[in-house]
Amino acid sequence: MRKTLIFAVFLSLTSAPAALAAMTVALGAPWDGVTVPAGQQCKLDRGGKGATPPMTVSGLPAGTAQVVVAFNDRDYPPLSKQGGHGTIGFAVSGPKAVLPPVPGHTKKMPAGAMVVARAKSTGSYASAGYLPPCSGGKKHRYFAIVSAVDAAGKTLEQVTVELGKY
Repeated sequence: MRKTLIFAVFLSLTSAPAALAAMTVALGAPWDGVTVPAGQQCKLDRGGKGATPPMTVSGLPAGTAQVVVAFNDRDYPPLSKQGGHGTIGFAVSGPKAVLPPVPGHTKKMPAGAMVVARAKSTGSYASAGYLPPCSGGKKHRYFAIVSAVDAAGKTLEQVTVELGKY
């Protein structure tokens, strides 16, 4: 009995599928995750012309149809969760995706990208899509939640990415 049990455990361990690679996100230049690059702030702060950071997402789970990126500000509660600075979706296929930068303050997106939810900002800070960092240089910490989503809208995996301080 003991030999059978040991053999069964050994068999299950050796025949189990290999562990799946975890989803990872790498920011593209000039974004480094530490400091928001010059010029990437909102148009209200020193005439910024901010765009989302370019990202490379690797290890996408099988069945991923879209990568959805929700942008947030950790230090301003009204825009600190659920895509406070806007949520952008990108159509993808395969285990890796390169997400291009999309401009701030507009709903016009490059091919394959779409505004899932506009920024939650109001008044002169309102944006039809992504609102670039807009703290006026007060060292707010910006981050994004990157989600792999299937065709039915189910989230398969999420990764939080630090974008930097501004």
